[in-house]
Amino acid sequence: MYMILVIAVFITGMLGNMFIGLANCSDWVKNQKITFINFIMVCLAASRIISVLMLFIDATILELAPHFYYSYSLVKCSDIFWVITDQLSTWLATCLSMFYLFKIAHIPHPLFLWMKWRLRGLLVVFLVFSLFLLIFYFLLLETLPIWGDIYLTLKSNLTLFSGTIKTTAFRKIIVFDLIYLVPFLVSLASLLLLFLSLVKHSRNLDLISTTSEDSITKIHKKAMKMLESFLILFIIHIFFMQLARWLLFLFPMSRSINFILLTLNIFPLTHSFILILGNSKLRQRAMRILQHLKSQLQELILSLHRFSSLY
Repeated sequence: MYMILVIAVFITGMLGNMFIGLANCSDWVKNQKITFINFIMVCLAASRIISVLMLFIDATILELAPHFYYSYSLVKCSDIFWVITDQLSTWLATCLSMFYLFKIAHIPHPLFLWMKWRLRGLLVVFLVFSLFLLIFYFLLLETLPIWGDIYLTLKSNLTLFSGTIKTTAFRKIIVFDLIYLVPFLVSLASLLLLFLSLVKHSRNLDLISTTSEDSITKIHKKAMKMLESFLILFIIHIFFMQLARWLLFLFPMSRSINFILLTLNIFPLTHSFILILGNSKLRQRAMRILQHLKSQLQELILSLHRFSSLY
C-alpha cells in the first residue's frame, strides 16, 4: 500500500513539473527566444523533477532496503544532493513571488520604482545570493561533526543520544532553518506589499465612486492567492522537513519516517499545479491535452465495445 502511494505521488509530481518544463521549452524553440521569467519556470520545473526523484529514491530505499543507509557516504551524498535541489526550487519559486510583486503592484516609492526598473538584475542578484548562502551552509556543516554523527546513529540504531550528538544535531537544524528564513521573509514581504498596493488601488476606486472590480483589482487578488498558496505550502513543507529530520535523529529505523518523506512531495507537487492553473497559457494547454486524452479514451472505449459486441 505504501509503495502504491509513493509511485502515485511520484508520477503526479513528475507529470505536473514536466508539463511546465516542456511547455516553456517548446515556446523557447518555437520563438527562438525565452523571457527571463519563463527561463526561471523551466529551471524551477527541472529542480523539482530532480527533488521529486530524490524523494522517491529515498522513500523506496527506506521501505525496501533500509540497510543501504548504513553507508556514511550514501547518507552524506543523499542529504547534500536533496538540500541543493530543494533550496534551488525554493529560491526560484521565491523569484516568481518577487516577479508578481514588481509586475503588478504600484507603489510610488523611489526605492520600489528603482528595483522595478531593474527587476531582471535584482532577480539575478537574489539567485547569486542564494548560491553563496548555500555554499556557506555546507562550509559551516563541514566544520561541525554532524554528518558523521548521523551516520553513527543510523548504523548503531541508537534511540538515545549523547550530549555531543544532541548538540550537533540541534546546530544543524538551526542552520538548516536559517537558509529557509530569507526566501520565506521575501515571499511574505511580497504578499504584504501586494496587499498594500491593492488597498491603495481600492481607495482610488472609492474616490471616483466605482463599486465594480476592475481588471487591476482582479489581477492583484489572483496574484495574492498564488502567493498565499505558496506560503502555506512552504510552511507545511518546512514543518514536515524538520519533523522528518528529528525522527531520523531520534528514531532512525521508524517506519513513520517513510510517510513523512512522502509528505515532502506536497510542496513541489501542489505548487506546480497552482502555477499551471494561475497561468492562462499553461492552463489552456493543459485543458487541450486533457480534452484530447478524453476523446482518445472515449474512442478506445467505443472500439472495445464494438469489438465485444462482435462476440
